[in-house]
Amino acid sequence: MILGSSVMLLAACGGEEATDEGEETEGDQEFTLEELGEYDGQDGNDAYVAVDGVVYDVTDVEEWAGGEHAPAGGLEAGDDHTEEIEEAPHGTDVLEDLPTVGTLEEE
Repeated sequence: MILGSSVMLLAACGGEEATDEGEETEGDQEFTLEELGEYDGQDGNDAYVAVDGVVYDVTDVEEWAGGEHAPAGGLEAGDDHTEEIEEAPHGTDVLEDLPTVGTLEEE
C-alpha cells in the first residue's frame, strides 16, 4: 500500500512514471563489454565500471574524474575492474553507495 501511494505521489509531482511490468528500466540494462566501453567518462560520456557482473555509475565520483581512476592510475572507466578492486586496499566497500545501472553480460 505504501509503495503504491509513493508511486502515485511521484507521478503526481512530475516524477518519472512507473514502468509497466517487464519493461527495462535504467538499473536493468545488460551491457556487453563492448557496450560498457562506450561509458568511458570522456567527451561528455558517463563513466561506468563493472565489478562482479554489476555495472556501477562512477560519473560523479571525484576519483574517476575524466574517466580515469586516481590515485591508482592506469584504470579507465568503461571496463570490468573486478580483479583490481579485489586487490585494492578498500575492497568492495567503495561500491556500496554507488548507483547501479545494470549488469555485465557473461561471455
